[in-house]
Amino acid sequence: MKILIVEDEAALMDLTAAALRKEGFVVETAMDYATAEEKLSVYGYDCVLLDVMLPGGSGLDLLRKLKKEGNRTNVIIVSAKGSIDDKVNGLGLGADDYLAKPFHVAELVARIRSVARRSTNAGDFAFRAGNVSLEPDTGMVTVDGKEIHLLKKEFDILAYFIQRPGHIVDKTVMAEAVWGDHIDQADDFQFVYAQMKNLRRKLSAAGADIEIKSVYGFGYKLVEK
Repeated sequence: MKILIVEDEAALMDLTAAALRKEGFVVETAMDYATAEEKLSVYGYDCVLLDVMLPGGSGLDLLRKLKKEGNRTNVIIVSAKGSIDDKVNGLGLGADDYLAKPFHVAELVARIRSVARRSTNAGDFAFRAGNVSLEPDTGMVTVDGKEIHLLKKEFDILAYFIQRPGHIVDKTVMAEAVWGDHIDQADDFQFVYAQMKNLRRKLSAAGADIEIKSVYGFGYKLVEK
């Protein structure tokens, strides 16, 4: 899952980002309204952790803009303890949950997974395509009920595509979603091609009836064979 943390307290933002990365999430950050607005307009996220008081604007205004545009990204409002107005207004604008500062990482992770569970697969937190099932909570992937073992990035690539069956995805967009902000450090996409090749080989060897096909000149898409 890919998370955007919108938080102007640098220490809290860094601690939260580090903790979520240890949990296996892809994390990006924004410390002000303009940066958050730009990232949300360009990239897709599974969940946004949104502070209310931001330099350059209100987190609630950003939430209002997202909902007006029809953006269905899960949003968890993160605000100071006791800010009842923030909670009421945020939930009223369409936020999926509210978490008061200070919070424990374990609770934050549980909230993120809870909102994802509610918005996908009718509460069954496993993504399925053909005879392939992927469980984000456990990191398990099965083909016809038999587990296959994937490396971390192979799992992340499959998780990205299994949520977008039949959609053509540009390789740059996919790489950015899987590797996050660190994609800019890569000189080329050979590491992406290598991970994709290994993932395809493992799915095929396990008898998967889905595949990630190359779409010449555009990118990739997940299809049933």
